[in-house]
Amino acid sequence: MTTSSSQQPQPQPQRRLRLAVLCPHFEPDTAPTGAVITRIVHELAALGHEVHVITALPWYRRHAIESDWTGRWVRRERTAWGSITRVHPFPGPDKSNLLRRAAGFAGFSALAAICGILGGRVDGVLSMSPPLTNGLIGWVIALVRRGPLVFNIQDVFPDAAVETGAITNTRVIALARWLERVSYNRAAAVTVLSSDLRDNVVAKIGPERAGQVRVIPNFVLTDEIRPLDRLTAYRRELGIGNEPVVMYAGNVGFSQSLDLMLSAAKALPDIAFVINGDGAARSALMAAAAGLANVRFGTYQPMNRLAEVLATGDFHVVALKRGLGRVSVPSKTYSILAAGRPIVAAIDAGTEVPRILESADAGVVVAPDDPDAFVAALRQLLDDPQRSTHMGCAGREWVQRAASPGAVALAYEQLFRELSRRSAG
Repeated sequence: MTTSSSQQPQPQPQRRLRLAVLCPHFEPDTAPTGAVITRIVHELAALGHEVHVITALPWYRRHAIESDWTGRWVRRERTAWGSITRVHPFPGPDKSNLLRRAAGFAGFSALAAICGILGGRVDGVLSMSPPLTNGLIGWVIALVRRGPLVFNIQDVFPDAAVETGAITNTRVIALARWLERVSYNRAAAVTVLSSDLRDNVVAKIGPERAGQVRVIPNFVLTDEIRPLDRLTAYRRELGIGNEPVVMYAGNVGFSQSLDLMLSAAKALPDIAFVINGDGAARSALMAAAAGLANVRFGTYQPMNRLAEVLATGDFHVVALKRGLGRVSVPSKTYSILAAGRPIVAAIDAGTEVPRILESADAGVVVAPDDPDAFVAALRQLLDDPQRSTHMGCAGREWVQRAASPGAVALAYEQLFRELSRRSAG
């Protein structure tokens, strides 16, 4: 006996989720992690969910609150999909002063916690780190608003700071590691960007909790970031002609081996080298580059120019100091691939970025902190334009398949639904 289609049981519509999101940056702030979480929020909203964001007032570009946002410590706005609450981040002018930065994080944390606990019950809390303190703030919000906490780790702290020597005080390191373990263990789930980061976190919380740690990679805006002609307006603004351009675009910090760019600039005087971005190491790098006529320093550009900025570089650099490849996955990697440019990665072998480049056939990997190997890799690409073009195209094809915003948002939706079912049961 058959059953008519009208008698078939119909699938029940999925319940709309109500979520709180705690993050250090959100549009219109220009931080890369802000772009990531902004798109995730919009994708979750497109799936029909209600989202309430707690974040900082825009401050990343100049390490000071943008002029249009000064005057109030807390600003709240309603949106079509929920709300955005922005609080004072208490930024300081000296990015290398870790005590000052810690005090700023503490002030932001207190305001964010107060604002975050206001409101009714939620189905989940998504909290993004760094700063690591967002783990405990997210836990407090989750407790009060009775929803499971998902702690998203963009960079494992304090590992990166310890590896680079940015933190040497043993008491500070011990306190940070304690805070790290507590934050992980208070979360219903921890999301990381790669298998390396998953192994790192599991080693700290124990194998019995390995199922709590999930890999959800960052994505790239493949519609907005796409291959463009190399002779851009931004190239002209930097005073560069038709010569090949090697570009580093991103945070100019102590974790990146950007002295490699200066070594290469000395070895390849006919090539233009562009370091595009701001950060704690920028002033020292500029001083070291004095006298190198083929080195240019650019600053962060608006998001609507990102595709143009990336197109300006014929070859892009992803560099991390030795030991950091397992604790950080630079999000710029995905954007460069979307722009259709080959990558030279100076990063630990066997980590996520080398795995991506090998899978996509989209670049060359050399050992970190090795100027001779770095220069040799650049020469290899410069001498084989056909191979470089193939790598750019292959990277673009790979990222379109593997890292769409919709797929990332759907992974978070499924995770929250799983955690909700678990808590209900």
